[in-house]
Amino acid sequence: MNLVLLSLLSLGGMGLLFGALLAFASKKFSVETDPRIEDIRNVLPGANCGACGYPGCDGFAAAVAAGVAPVDGCTVGGAAVAKEVGSIMGIEVAAKEKLLARVLCQGDCEAAKDKYEYKGVRDCVAASMLADGPKGCRYGCLGLGTCVRACPFDAIYISDKGLAVVDWDKCTGCGKCVQACPKGLIELIPESSLVQVLCISKDPGKEVRDNCKVGCIGCRQCVRACRFDAIEFADNLARIDYSKCVNCMLCAEKCPTGTIYADFAKRKVAVIDEEKCIGCTACKRACKFDAIEGAVREKHRVLQDKCTGCEQCVKKCPVDAIHME
Repeated sequence: MNLVLLSLLSLGGMGLLFGALLAFASKKFSVETDPRIEDIRNVLPGANCGACGYPGCDGFAAAVAAGVAPVDGCTVGGAAVAKEVGSIMGIEVAAKEKLLARVLCQGDCEAAKDKYEYKGVRDCVAASMLADGPKGCRYGCLGLGTCVRACPFDAIYISDKGLAVVDWDKCTGCGKCVQACPKGLIELIPESSLVQVLCISKDPGKEVRDNCKVGCIGCRQCVRACRFDAIEFADNLARIDYSKCVNCMLCAEKCPTGTIYADFAKRKVAVIDEEKCIGCTACKRACKFDAIEGAVREKHRVLQDKCTGCEQCVKKCPVDAIHME
């Protein structure tokens, strides 16, 4: 009986001793965590996509709290989340336009030629290792779904004509598809941009023509058409400077191969409120398309068949007499 009691006392004493040691260690070696980390984590969308450059939302929250990551670094959450994170950090967040992914190729099975029949792994990276892939154009979309599998938001699909297409209603601009595409065909563009050059081929025009009906042939008609110097031309390819583009869509109208896409359905025209118009002619002088008529101190009007929706008149009107519709 004494042995049993001694054993119980020994075990109890050891338990108390180890418990005291653990309590001491937890106090001595405790690491204080920033309470803002949890607050930030709670407002993040929880996608854990890694687009911010950190291992998931927890990693991003810790980096923001530590001051090493920007408060607007979550592309999935967008401006709303950036504002909440900024509020937690005591930082005012400037408005930043959302970026969306766009596949810069229209060379589907009807428009582009193949140089061989590919029978292998359904992966663009694997196919591109075989003579740059089966497409006649070495820059073209292979349509084997590498970007589809990379997208954590189910925002990309392969069309029935074998071309990758982005669903902008689902796209968060995380950039995962941009990194996954071995051809460098996917680009993040401003959400407000209604015009894009859907080709990245740097081949001479004749070679482009031989391989694809809708590729850029380097004719430079778009460059000559643009009145805002928003199109640059280099390496046989036209590119849009989105900081200068005003969505007038004239380049798309002039493009002979349909390489330049424009969302004409969203094109608007200027409307002048005659009650507000003071006839200052500021709008008329600003218009590069001669789409506004009227003399000094007379009510001006817009020639809708000439208006391209560039909105330059709206910006110049001193009395806010012009709107788009």
